[in-house]
Amino acid sequence: MKSALFLRSSFSYFWYFGLLGLIIPFLPLFLDGKNFSSVEIGEILAIFTATKIIGPTLWAVLADKTGQQLGIIRLGAFLACAFFTFLFWLNDYWPVVFCLATFSLFWTAILPQLEVMTLNSIRRSAKIYARIRLWGSIGFIFFAVVAGKVIEEFSSEAFTYIGFIILFGLFLSTLLIKQSKIKQSQITKTSSIKGKLFNINFSVFFIAGLLLQLSFGPYYSFFALYLRDLQYPGFAVGILISLGVIAEITIFIYAGKIFKHFSVKNILVFSLITTSFRWFLMGHLGDSMLVMILSQVIHAASFGLYHSASIQFLQRHFDPSQQNRGQAVYIGGVYGIGGAIGAYLAGVLWLNGAGSTTAFDMAMLAAFIGAILALFIKVSDRDKNA
Repeated sequence: MKSALFLRSSFSYFWYFGLLGLIIPFLPLFLDGKNFSSVEIGEILAIFTATKIIGPTLWAVLADKTGQQLGIIRLGAFLACAFFTFLFWLNDYWPVVFCLATFSLFWTAILPQLEVMTLNSIRRSAKIYARIRLWGSIGFIFFAVVAGKVIEEFSSEAFTYIGFIILFGLFLSTLLIKQSKIKQSQITKTSSIKGKLFNINFSVFFIAGLLLQLSFGPYYSFFALYLRDLQYPGFAVGILISLGVIAEITIFIYAGKIFKHFSVKNILVFSLITTSFRWFLMGHLGDSMLVMILSQVIHAASFGLYHSASIQFLQRHFDPSQQNRGQAVYIGGVYGIGGAIGAYLAGVLWLNGAGSTTAFDMAMLAAFIGAILALFIKVSDRDKNA
C-alpha cells in the first residue's frame, strides 16, 4: 500500500474516532451541565444512538447503487459538522434531541463506507487494516485527554467547541482521500443479502454483538459521572479512557498474529466473557483505582479484539457486492439497537448514581448471555484455514 494512501486513510480514522473520544466520555457531562436528569440523559443517548439503526442502511444502499462511497463520506462529514454547530445555542430537551439525532444521522454515513473503501484498497489485509485503524485509537486518546483537561479548566460547554474543531478536521481529511475507479458492471450487479441476513450463523453472531453493545450502556452513558460520584479527580476520566484505548491499540498491533492462532468464534467468546467480568469489577469495586485500571485494560478484548473479529466475520460472510449493506446492517443493528437499549436501560437504572451497581450488573449479565450464544457460532472452512 502506498504511503500517501495510508496517510490519507489514517487521517480520516484519526478524526472520526477522535470525535468518539469526545462524545463517549463527555456527552453525558455536557448534558448533565444542562441540568438534565439521569433518565433524560439516558433517553437522549438512546435516541442519539438509535439513528444508527436507520442511517447506515440508507447510506449503504445509496453507496451500493451508485458506487460513490467517497461522495457519501464527504457529504456526511459536511452535514454532520453543520448540524453539530446548533448545539452552541440549544438548551431545551427536544431541540437538543433533534440536533444530536440529525447530526448522528449524517455522521453514520461515514464509517461503513470508509471501512469498505479502506479494506478494498488494502486487499482486505488484516495487518494493514490494524495499522490504519490504530490511528483511530490514537485520535480517540488524544481528544479524550485534551477534552478532559479543557472541560475541567473551563466548563462542560467546551464540549461543543472541541466537537466543532474535530468535525471540521474530519471534513477536511475527506477531501484528501481518493476512491478507486469502479467499473459500471460492479455498480449495477448487486446481489440480495436476504439469505445471508437470515442465516442462522449470522443471527447468532448478530444477537451476541447486540448484547455486547447493550452491556456498554452504563459505561458509555455514565462513566464520567460515575467517576465524579466516586470522587476521582477530573483528569481521571481522560486518563482511564486513554488507558483503555492504549490496550485497544496493543491488540490492533498484534491482531494479525492472534488470528493466525485462534478462530473468530473463540476470539468472540473470549471477548464477551472478559467483558462480563469487566462490568462486575467496575460495578462492585469501582472505588479502587487498581481495579479501574484493570477494567480498562480489558477494553482490549471488549472492543479492540471483538471489533477486529467482527470485521473478519463480516468480510467472510458477505460477498463483495454486499459489503456496504452487510456493514450497515451490522452497525445499524448492533450499535444502533443494542446501544439504544443499553443507554435507555442505564438511564432508568442509574437513578442519579444510586443505582450504578444495578446498572453494571445488568451489563455483566448481558455480556455473559452473549458469550453463551457465541459458543454456537459455526466455524467455516475459511476460518479454519485462516
